[in-house]
Amino acid sequence: MRYDGEGEVPSQIHSYLSSNFKDLRNLPKDDERLRKKAKDRWYVPDPNKASDLEKLRERALLREFDEYRESKQKRLTVFRLEAIRAGFKRAWEQRDYTTIIAVARKIPEKVLQEDPKLLMWYDLALTRSGEDS
Repeated sequence: MRYDGEGEVPSQIHSYLSSNFKDLRNLPKDDERLRKKAKDRWYVPDPNKASDLEKLRERALLREFDEYRESKQKRLTVFRLEAIRAGFKRAWEQRDYTTIIAVARKIPEKVLQEDPKLLMWYDLALTRSGEDS
């Protein structure tokens, strides 16, 4: 996995930087200099840390969402709701309203209406893009 510069520096990267850079020794994991040096470095996720497992899970969900987005099917019959939620969240953060609208039109209307978060993202994407449902 790649460290994005947010939060504490993973212990794998912290120990490497502390060993190889004298000026970074004995710094706490949330020190700004350490985070700057650690940003965009790769590390092996620790299966015992919940944060690493959550990042791996989210990455898998986003990959699945990308398959739904690129699918040529007019209607998706088999899909994971949590993958749709993760994809909508990422698209919303990136202000990619057309992706939200396109995928929302591929899933059954009943599913969209029954999930308040999906419906909220879809309605807001319609409003922001200027389209009508």
